[in-house]
This record gives sequence, structure tokens and C-alpha cells, in this order.
Amino acid sequence: MSEQLRSDDRPDADVHEHHGGFPVFTPVPAGPNFGRFVESLRRLQDLAVSTHIPDDVVEEAIAHADALSDMLEQYRVPEGKSPAGFNSQLPGRGSLLLLPWLFDKVDTDGVRARGVFRMYHRGGNNAAHGGTIALLFDDMLGMIVHASGHPIARTGYLHVNYRKVTPIETELVVEGRVDRVEGRKLFCTVDLRDLDGNVLADCEALMIQLLPGQP
Repeated sequence: MSEQLRSDDRPDADVHEHHGGFPVFTPVPAGPNFGRFVESLRRLQDLAVSTHIPDDVVEEAIAHADALSDMLEQYRVPEGKSPAGFNSQLPGRGSLLLLPWLFDKVDTDGVRARGVFRMYHRGGNNAAHGGTIALLFDDMLGMIVHASGHPIARTGYLHVNYRKVTPIETELVVEGRVDRVEGRKLFCTVDLRDLDGNVLADCEALMIQLLPGQP
């Protein structure tokens, strides 16, 4: 990941550390096999929504899934103690919730990422589900606020314009920035494009910086 900014690199680092009511988490580094683990589970998600298997195989699959869940249960940790979501060198920062995209620009003037919508994100007729596009945008907004050096903010509104059908399993680019700031309000825009530069979807959003103690 290029151009990654650490909070202590910014001239306004002290301001950025005002987290409202958020706890200050110390990022948990992923081990050498964690990326493979997450990708294996993503493949399982893709297969779960794109296969039709007989009932006896379903029973066997349930047994395997339950056995894996039982194995992992003993390692459950509180929020902020897992590497999931904290490792920007991994697709989706190592979180199964997030789209498995990688950032190639994280800077004060904007954020850019590349990736694909997988089979798991299919809405219909090989198009990405509209809700997954909104999820991609919302996650980008948090990173945009962070990279621009502002304190943690919550989404006030997110208006999505669906311009063209967004394909699955096709590399795309998403990019966004803070357009203006009015007190605690950050007005941001994000757009999703194909590699030819065609806009597939875009959004306008209001991010509101948290007050002290605000969750």
C-alpha cells in the first residue's frame, strides 16, 4: 500500500486523536497465514451462493462448518483485539464484512482502491448488489476522513447514484475525497469507475465529527 499516512505523521495528529466516545484501539498485526485464512473463507462464501448440492452433501457440509466454528470459538476476542479490519495490506483490511479491495492511494487529498465484486456480492444477472456498492462507499468514507487528518466521524447521510450496471468479477476503481468542511461537517464525494473511466456509481455524503464522549 502506497502513500499510507500514520496519525503521528500529520501536523494535526493531536486533533485526529479526538475519538469522541470511541475507544483507542492498537491495531493487531495479521500473522503470516491470516490473509490466506480470510481468502479461504471468502471462497467459501462465493461457493455458498453459487452451488446447488444434494441434501446428503449439505449435511456433510454443515458438519464441517460446525466443526470449524467450534474450533474457532475458543479464540473469540473482544472488539479491537482481532486482526480483522486493521490490516490495510490485506484485501478488505482482512475483514470478511468489507469488500476485498486494496488501497493504492491513501493521502490527504483523497483515497483510491481497486478490486472486484465477487460472486458473494451478486445481486442479479451478474451485477453487483446495490447494497454492496453502498457498503464499499461507506467504508471508503471512513478511510477518507482518516486520511484527511480529521477526527473520527459518523455517516450523516449517504446518497448513492447508480449510473450503470456494476459487473461482478471485473476489476474496478473507487476514489473519493473531502470536498469541503463546515465545522464538524465533512462533505465528501466518492465515485466507482471501470478501467475505461466510465462512472458506474457515485455518492455524496455527509460525515459528522463526533463530540467528546459521543458513541
